[in-house]
This record gives sequence, C-alpha cells and structure tokens, in this order.
Amino acid sequence: MFIQENYVQKAVEKAGGPTMVSNHLAVSNGAIHKWINAQRIPNLDKAKKLAELSKVAVEKLRPV
Repeated sequence: MFIQENYVQKAVEKAGGPTMVSNHLAVSNGAIHKWINAQRIPNLDKAKKLAELSKVAVEKLRPV
C-alpha cells in the first residue's frame, strides 16, 4: 500500500498553521481543513500564495 504525502498539510504547517494561513489567504479555517483533507487546493491564486508563504512548490499543492 502506498501512502501519499500530504503536501497541503505540510505547507499549512510551514506557513504557521491553519489560522495563520486562513488569515493570510482571506478564507475560512474550514476551507483550509477541506484543502488538507482533499490534499489539493482548487483555487490557483490561493495555491500560489500558500506556495510563496510555505516554500512548497505549487505543483505539489495542485496535483493532477
């Protein structure tokens, strides 16, 4: 069994946690947790901003 690494969760942690990220990206805490559970950020602009904050590649935050 292969367990994929959750890059969205890592990025959120590196950027200061869900509350800090939700404040920076102007979204709810619930949206952050939804992204973590989905392991994907649907909005490209938000993904780019989180990538910039966390130094995690945007390609890792928006896998195909």
